[in-house]
Amino acid sequence: MAHRQRIAVVGAFNLDLVFWAERRPQRGESLIGRRFGMFPGGKGFNQAVAAARLGAEVTMIGRLGTDSFAEPFLDTLATEGIGTRYVVRDPDEGTGVASPVVEADGSNSIVLVPRANMRLTPDDVDAAAPAIRAADALLFQLETPPDASLRAAELAREGGARVIFNPAPAVPFPEGLWPLCNLLVPNEIEVAMLAGHPADDPTGAARVLLARGPQAVVVTLGDQGALLVTAAGEQRFAPHRVEVVDSVAAGDAFCGALAVRLAEGAPLAEAVRFANAAGALAVTVAGAAPSMPRRAPVEALLSEGIARPE
Repeated sequence: MAHRQRIAVVGAFNLDLVFWAERRPQRGESLIGRRFGMFPGGKGFNQAVAAARLGAEVTMIGRLGTDSFAEPFLDTLATEGIGTRYVVRDPDEGTGVASPVVEADGSNSIVLVPRANMRLTPDDVDAAAPAIRAADALLFQLETPPDASLRAAELAREGGARVIFNPAPAVPFPEGLWPLCNLLVPNEIEVAMLAGHPADDPTGAARVLLARGPQAVVVTLGDQGALLVTAAGEQRFAPHRVEVVDSVAAGDAFCGALAVRLAEGAPLAEAVRFANAAGALAVTVAGAAPSMPRRAPVEALLSEGIARPE
């Protein structure tokens, strides 16, 4: 049997309480919505599910509460075959929650309360050192404490893993993270914020960040596709035309897919092309983790240009 590529994910669990409405309410306004759903999410969890569905052997490192909100995560992790040895059950703080509001055009904005996620420690990460050092790639974000992410990146580099940093949300983090990252994967808002650069120039912003140490910057551009910037130049990846249900977690599908193809040895541009298709498919399904695509539909979209149901 062929070896499955190993992906370690350090990140958050957030139960998404999703509201669909024509628009986001204004300040002081009550608005009748069209639909409601509850979905397990969180950037780390979503990326872990994406990587597992695309064929990798995935280990998750993070914190859940001991409350009922933890159960959907444990069920999904088991169903998707994701390793949970290093998922800590926090006795003092509840599972993270988020409340996305999805507007009529599929765009979304989110209120997030991290709870147990922000109690992840470098010691928790050290406990997972065997899995991180043995991984082909490490994925992490900024919904957990940055010092835990820094420790994970150090361990990954010690083991020779490719380090993929999704700096979302764009909050302060240790300067020491920059040179530890092989790839930085922000969206168009995050790249501008991190670079202190105009929002209408993602290439210029990516070049500012490239100078800080990463080997490449991949910018996700929503319905405009993706942008790859390296010292050798830049490359644009056109968007796929799909029917948008909601854009929640499209970036997470992108990151999980990118990690898998890079771990499989694909050239960077090919991995970005694959990730771009995975992100496009994610917007065609409601919810966060439920929208993470499997391999066959991604490959079909790449080969045929058609989003096919599984």
